[in-house]
Amino acid sequence: MKLPRDLGGEELAARLRRHGYETTRQAGSHIRLTTFKQGEHHVTIPRHNPLRVGTLNAVLRDVADHLGVTRDELIRSLME
Repeated sequence: MKLPRDLGGEELAARLRRHGYETTRQAGSHIRLTTFKQGEHHVTIPRHNPLRVGTLNAVLRDVADHLGVTRDELIRSLME
């Protein structure tokens, strides 16, 4: 599935909250999210608008690996 090209860091953080991620801290231009679903997991997202495609891909791949789903399944659930 094609990555969205207009997704910003804050919007991605808000959409990841549906999967149990919570903002644990925010320093400068980065947001740190943590979940305790299926073990503890942290991800840092830059507050850029829009996110670069490579950055977005890396974050989504990391989250998908932790949740045990494919990247495409994660993208579909985030874009609903």
